Amino acid sequence: MKWVTRKNASVDRIACPWLIKRFIDPEAEFLYVPAPEVTAVAERDAAIPYDVGGVELGHIDGRCSFESIILKYALKDPALDRLALIVHGADVPADSGITPEAAGLKAIAHGFAMLHGEDDHHKIALETPMYDALYTWCQHQAGRAKPA
Repeated sequence: MKWVTRKNASVDRIACPWLIKRFIDPEAEFLYVPAPEVTAVAERDAAIPYDVGGVELGHIDGRCSFESIILKYALKDPALDRLALIVHGADVPADSGITPEAAGLKAIAHGFAMLHGEDDHHKIALETPMYDALYTWCQHQAGRAKPA
């Protein structure tokens, strides 16, 4: 399965490939193109567009793309829910205070973007272990939570 989004990725456009590879399609391919080309590339390559205006897997109804993917693919996991809050806060400036971890993720993700510019595949490779670790932390936190 191919997925396409805007190039020069940061928080959401790197977190989404992690989510997709871990929970939806381990063989997924990601294409990063200039924003005006996303629709044409999606049609030409039969790729699923994400994190771009006007698509189902984008910022819709207050969700970031990471959350839209979780909803679309019915991923039920308390640790993913916790991680989604962190990604949301790191990606959506108006909600940066939604959870304290969001500020740290934002700083780290933007640091990777500054270091590696438009080399989006390299950023995915470098940040994947960070998302694995953050997800593991979220699993631990979810395990400690007491049911309401």
